[in-house]
Amino acid sequence: MGLLSLAIWTPILFGIALLALGRDEHARAVRWIALVGAIAGFLVTLPLYGGFQLGTAEMQFVEKSPWIERFNIHYHLGVDGISFWFVLLTAFITIIVVISAWEVITERVNQYMGAFLILSGLMIGVFAALDGMLFYVFFEATLIPMYLIIGIWGGPRKIYAAFKFFLYTLLGSLLMLVALLYLYSKSGGSFDIAAWHKLPLAGSVQTFLFFAFFAAFAVKVPMWPVHTWLPDVHVEAPTGGSAVLAAIMLKLGAYGFLRFSMPIAPDAAREWAWLMIALSIVAVIYVGLVAMVQQDMKKLVAYSSVAHMGFVTLGFFLFNDLGVAGGLVQMIAHGFVSGAMFLCIGVLYDRVHSREIAAYGGVVNTMPVFAAFALLFTMANCGLPATAGFVGEWMVILGAVKANFWIGLLAATALIWGAAYSLWMYKRVYLGPVANDDVRALTDINAREFLMLALLAIAVLYMGIHPKPFTDVMDASVQAFLQQVAASKIN
Repeated sequence: MGLLSLAIWTPILFGIALLALGRDEHARAVRWIALVGAIAGFLVTLPLYGGFQLGTAEMQFVEKSPWIERFNIHYHLGVDGISFWFVLLTAFITIIVVISAWEVITERVNQYMGAFLILSGLMIGVFAALDGMLFYVFFEATLIPMYLIIGIWGGPRKIYAAFKFFLYTLLGSLLMLVALLYLYSKSGGSFDIAAWHKLPLAGSVQTFLFFAFFAAFAVKVPMWPVHTWLPDVHVEAPTGGSAVLAAIMLKLGAYGFLRFSMPIAPDAAREWAWLMIALSIVAVIYVGLVAMVQQDMKKLVAYSSVAHMGFVTLGFFLFNDLGVAGGLVQMIAHGFVSGAMFLCIGVLYDRVHSREIAAYGGVVNTMPVFAAFALLFTMANCGLPATAGFVGEWMVILGAVKANFWIGLLAATALIWGAAYSLWMYKRVYLGPVANDDVRALTDINAREFLMLALLAIAVLYMGIHPKPFTDVMDASVQAFLQQVAASKIN
């Protein structure tokens, strides 16, 4: 077993072991086993950082063995500077989610923890897969644990939200499957993604492939106007489900654009870049305005996620190094910040059982330590310098100005909308006098909640103050990617 296989299968095997345990009579043991599994899953990813070679765009830690030989399908794994950080981010967020559910989940604890550990391994599989069919299997398999997490532990309309989540993402993926099978036949019976990158394709074929992949990845990001499933799912999902969905699952779609849509169909990507930029700008501005009028904290942060992911797709389709690297940095930063925002909402919901902004006011008076954490994450959500939220957005804005000043100007307005909805929510929830008896009865965060938020706060500040380790890893791969998509492949 190579390091990537360990990163994928360690959490999955721990998850399966948890499912085999009794329901709730072993809840205490289940929690500790889940934590050990999550930490083990993270520890096996750390040697990847130590062994990663900078300055090369080649795939590293490659593993390849036959899987379904009749169809030339391989168990083929590897990471480059584009996918590397998402393996570590997924494993890190899984630890946070297990800690967040420690006291909150009291029913079917083994199934809840098991579902998250299995989901963690599957998502790492998506980022590491170098075989098209293996990618598709991991990509679709992530739907199952998340569907169960929403449908079993969600809110009052959990079944509706779970079905909406499943149907939207599954329908989008069916067109991707058609595209994968076409590429398989065109390449002489190979599912090797690297081989697909070199295929000469007619312009009309590239356009078909580009939009087939777009159907799958745009829904997953989600891009405007196929974003409507996300707020409903976030509102109904349990806190851990929202954190993983925002921090990792949305990134699967954005990653798909870099691994499939753009390198396989570069001519179509350049031809339709105006559409992708337009949709991204609408997400950044319009969805930011929609976030401002939300009364439910989870819906507000859900819409802010759509706006922030608009920055990611905008950066990719600028076709310059600042834009693509900025989009990648924004994906990692959004993983820390949005995950933290949803976990903060979860801390309040566990105590008051309401997500309505109007149900709060003056929380800083009764929960000063928690309010300080919430302020940091709110500022990062606004894009405050020295926080993770600033670095990626700034790089994308610079990349946009480099491509077209007016696109850069429109993108920069996101910093205004982000500050408006984030700070206005903070003001109404945390500041001012104590608003009601529920807030008066609140107690500050305990050691478990402090640990969870402190780990995320360290990540947000470290990335904001010292982003160089993140950008160094991706630089060579970004340059190689840009050379790849600059060359015409029309045969």
